[in-house]
Amino acid sequence: MAKYVCKVCGYTHEGTEAPSVCPLCKAPASEFELVGGGEAQGDAKKAKKGFNTSSDAYAIIYASIVVVIVAFLLAGVSSILRPKQEENIRLDKKKQILSSLNIKNQPDAAATYAAVVKQEAIINSAGEVVATEGGFDVANDAINDSNLPIYICDVDGATKYVIPMTGNGLWGGIWGYVAVNSDGNTIYGVYFSHASETPGLGAEIAGDKFQTRFPGKHIIADGAVALGVTKKVANEDCEVNAISGATITCNGVNDMLKNTMEGYKAYLVALQQPAAPIVEPAPAPAEEAQVTEEE
Repeated sequence: MAKYVCKVCGYTHEGTEAPSVCPLCKAPASEFELVGGGEAQGDAKKAKKGFNTSSDAYAIIYASIVVVIVAFLLAGVSSILRPKQEENIRLDKKKQILSSLNIKNQPDAAATYAAVVKQEAIINSAGEVVATEGGFDVANDAINDSNLPIYICDVDGATKYVIPMTGNGLWGGIWGYVAVNSDGNTIYGVYFSHASETPGLGAEIAGDKFQTRFPGKHIIADGAVALGVTKKVANEDCEVNAISGATITCNGVNDMLKNTMEGYKAYLVALQQPAAPIVEPAPAPAEEAQVTEEE
């Protein structure tokens, strides 16, 4: 049994709960206060043993459980979508290569790429072919002097060579592709893009106004890489005007072009040489027939 005391007159009541009205002063049950033990007090103590949902510990545990559940859901969704994401990345790369060949806005870029790009080769800085396939799968950070991808293409019956490039702009990475004519020296088309260059300034490297300045320019002059981007053009055959107000980004493009073409120079120079005539080996002399005279 528990004891309840009236806070108005001091009347003490024993029972499982307070009376509805104090028999002395007629005060309501709300004026009674629990002061004794018993079952009711034991029940109150049991109730207090429950988890306090207002505590900091409860908030931390609840938040942790929610975070773990969400993390598992995101990991599952990412795993399901990864093949599609990788497919989209590969398709975007194919579109960029086609753009350097002045082939844009194709309804089926994958089919167009398969028809145009005949070989995804790998060469080295000495101009030697390392592999005749696998160039497409070479990651940007894996490109080096012994691992240089090159795409050999056929555009309207003419051979073009597409060279990938990577570099650094003002705020982040820049990259692109240069398509070279079969003479190994004249640019057919280019494609540039960036991660975070300034809109209206450095970001203009991705626009047609800048990229259309390159076709017809030469890569190599007097045995050296002369292709570049500069504020003051000294060699009209090889240099392109920089974008006004985007000095650092254009310097990055200039460095990217020169560094990349230096690695491919031996291969490009070899393309410029006339093909050596194929000399067939002389036929072996026929055995002289032995003539036997009849006696």
